[in-house]
Amino acid sequence: MENQTLRTDILLVEGLKVSLESSIPAFIILLLIYIFIMVSNICLVVLITTERSLHQPMYLLFCNMSVNDALGATVIIPRLLSNIFVPSSDRYIPYIDCVIQAFCGHVYASATHTILMIMAFDRYVAICNPLRYATIMTNRMVVKLSVSAWMVALLMVLILIGLSVRLSRCRWIIFNPYCDNASLFKLSCESVLINNIYGLGYTVVLLGSSIGSVTLTYLKIAAVCVLNKNKVLNSKALQTCATHLAVYIIMFVSGLINIILHRFPNLSDYRKLASILFHVVPPAMNAIIYGLQIKVVRQKCFIMFTRKTTTVAEVK
Repeated sequence: MENQTLRTDILLVEGLKVSLESSIPAFIILLLIYIFIMVSNICLVVLITTERSLHQPMYLLFCNMSVNDALGATVIIPRLLSNIFVPSSDRYIPYIDCVIQAFCGHVYASATHTILMIMAFDRYVAICNPLRYATIMTNRMVVKLSVSAWMVALLMVLILIGLSVRLSRCRWIIFNPYCDNASLFKLSCESVLINNIYGLGYTVVLLGSSIGSVTLTYLKIAAVCVLNKNKVLNSKALQTCATHLAVYIIMFVSGLINIILHRFPNLSDYRKLASILFHVVPPAMNAIIYGLQIKVVRQKCFIMFTRKTTTVAEVK
C-alpha cells in the first residue's frame, strides 16, 4: 500500500539526458543562459516602468512579453539544473509540482501567442490609423488588452490541465525532460479521447487565430506602406514591424519543430531537446531584439560599456 501511494503521489521524471562528461558543461551553459534571460528581461521591465518616455503602448506590451519569458524560463530551467547531477533513477517530483509545472509551461506558450497578437494589433493601429492611435491605444485599452491576453491563456490552459488531472493514474514515470499536459494524461490507463479532442481544438484555435491575425495584420500594413510614398515613415514602420515579426518567427519555428518531431517516435531525443530550446531560445532572443529596438536601452548600454572601458583604461 505504501509503495502504491508513493507511485501515485511521487513521479519519476526523465529530466535532461546528458552523459557524465557533459554534465558540468551543460550545467554551466544552461545556468549562464538562465541568468542572462532573467537579468535582461527584468532589466527591460524595470527600465520601461521607470523611464517615463517609454510609457507608451508598444513598450508596455513589451513588459508583458518580458514577464512571460521570465516565467517560461523559470518554470523549466531551475529544475533541469537541479537534476543534472542527480542519477536518472532518483529524479523524483511530487505530482502536484508536476501539475503546476505543466500548467505554467502551457500558460507561457499560450500567452506568447496572445501577447504577440495584441502587439500585432498595436502595430496595425499605429501604422494604418496613426491619427487615431492616441485615442484607440489609451492606457486603459492597453490594460484591457493585456488582461485579456493573460486571461484567455489561463482559461484555455486551466481546462487543458483540468481534463488531465481528473484521470486516475496507473503509471508514475514522465518520459520527458519536464512535465507537460501530454505527460500527465499518459500516466492514466483510462480513455484520453476527450483530452486529445480538446488538445487538438486548443492547438488549432490558438495557432489558427495567431497565424491568421498576424498574417492579416501584416498584409494590411504592407498594403499601406506600398500606397504610402513617404520613405521615412515606411522605414520607421518596417523597423518596428521587423522586430515584432522576428520575435514571432523565432517563437513559431521553435514550437513548430517540437510539434513536427512529435510525429517521429524514432527522433524522440531530438524532440526532447527541441522542447527545452522552446523555453530557452525565444526568452533569450526576445530581450536582445527588444533591447536593440529601444533607443534608450541602446544608449544606456553604450554609456555603461564606455564607462567600464574608460575605467579599465585609467587603471592600466
